[in-house]
Amino acid sequence: MQKRKLGNSGLEVSALGLGCMGMSFSYGTPPERKEMIALLRASVDRGITLFDTAEVYGPYTNEELVGEALAPVRDQVVIATKFGFKLKADGSAGWEGLNSRPEHIRKAVEGSLQRLRVTTIDLLYQHRVDPEVPIEEVAGAVKQLIEQGKVRHFGLSEAGAKTIRRAHAVQPVAALQSEYSLWTRGPEAEILPTLQELGIGFVPYSPLGRGFLTGKMDENTKFLETDFRAKLPRFTAEARKANQALVDLLSAIAQRKRATPAQIALAWLLAQKPWIVPIPGTTKLHRLEENIGAELMQLSAGDLQEIESLASKIKVEGARYPEAIEQMTGR
Repeated sequence: MQKRKLGNSGLEVSALGLGCMGMSFSYGTPPERKEMIALLRASVDRGITLFDTAEVYGPYTNEELVGEALAPVRDQVVIATKFGFKLKADGSAGWEGLNSRPEHIRKAVEGSLQRLRVTTIDLLYQHRVDPEVPIEEVAGAVKQLIEQGKVRHFGLSEAGAKTIRRAHAVQPVAALQSEYSLWTRGPEAEILPTLQELGIGFVPYSPLGRGFLTGKMDENTKFLETDFRAKLPRFTAEARKANQALVDLLSAIAQRKRATPAQIALAWLLAQKPWIVPIPGTTKLHRLEENIGAELMQLSAGDLQEIESLASKIKVEGARYPEAIEQMTGR
């Protein structure tokens, strides 16, 4: 697989990474652990080098899974994890708020190092901006961890342009991770120009719209109670019916290109900027291989113009998150 550099950081990774959250969290009953270990190792064999996890995924279990799976190939991979949520004292799923106080960051990093079985975290993101803690204090705490050799690179997630600039002035930000896809295009107005100016890489999560852009679901799809999509406004039956037009667009182009809608969606993202590295998630080997195939897709200027023209006429229905979670983004 081709490599890409995340901005000016010098951090080089595969053009597509792997989002690991769904292997143990959020999308219904988790698959068997040994199957996910095999999938993670198969992804390394196929050239993927960037793996994304977080302490809140589980909590903790996803980092443990990634740590065990990648320990034999540690020198071949880049592991990214995140801090920033105040987890429940009983260890159950979910969180009780945000916490990016420096002492909490240090404690979170020590836990992540142990669970990931590493001596250094390659890329450490603040998972969500904490309005109670100045971003300069957060960046300063991570800067100290970098100086101590416990972290290599600093990242932010779902941060606004002003916050990115303030953090970057204290400790250079290697990457921003935020949702971006053909049905979530908010970063284009202000975030992408800011990243371009500052030399920061962009790691889009949910590049396939949490599965919707693959064309494998419709208004009649039923979600388990443990699948968090059942709680998302954009995944109501009415919203899915309205948003099917975007999938139809992708499907038409995919048919012409002898590809799949997922491959077109990922190829579109890769074509936006050379410093964009999407991290689609999956729990199935054939989907992993399908996603990897997007790297070989060549979308011409005409293809991209056609997608832009048609997509601009489609109004995406439904918010990304419930209001309480949406308020945590774009700060």
